[in-house]
Amino acid sequence: MNKETHPSGRPRSEQARAAVLNAADDLLVEIGYAAMTMKGIAEKARVSRQTIYRWWSHKAEILFEASAADAEEELSIQLSGDPLADLTAYLEALIHFLANSPAGAAYRALLGEAQQDSAVAELLSAKDPIGDTAQVILKHLFEKNQVPIPLDQATALFIGPCFFWILSGRDPAGLVPQELAKNFLSYLQT
Repeated sequence: MNKETHPSGRPRSEQARAAVLNAADDLLVEIGYAAMTMKGIAEKARVSRQTIYRWWSHKAEILFEASAADAEEELSIQLSGDPLADLTAYLEALIHFLANSPAGAAYRALLGEAQQDSAVAELLSAKDPIGDTAQVILKHLFEKNQVPIPLDQATALFIGPCFFWILSGRDPAGLVPQELAKNFLSYLQT
């Protein structure tokens, strides 16, 4: 059995970890974030609550781990070298992730919870899988062009419109990734 060492030094079963992460994703879709409990996750994953509490303090940590890993995978695009094509491909992946992916649903739930729960806000501010994946694209773009603003601000300008649109309940079909990418490039060139 594949094992990974948790920061506390105790080995953790990769099989149990995957079961917990999958159970949290499934429960989010089935019953929503508010109704999800650590007990329910343990039951769905068929592991003990002790196993869960050994590795995670609360359900937000479980959901974040699951959504962060999926975000890194789902938002990884093959760079073509064409800035417009690369930015467009990333925005298409981002829109799909936020609007259609179970991991995106988990991330959206966590963003909402972070508005009320400082522990969740701290968790989200510690690691930014979406910003990190966007910066891969932008760093590649920045290597070839002089950019008038810092990378973190460029990242916010790049992904911000999709976040606002989707998180405010608008139809994702109203977003046109290539137009957003063109607008972003146009801004950088001014």
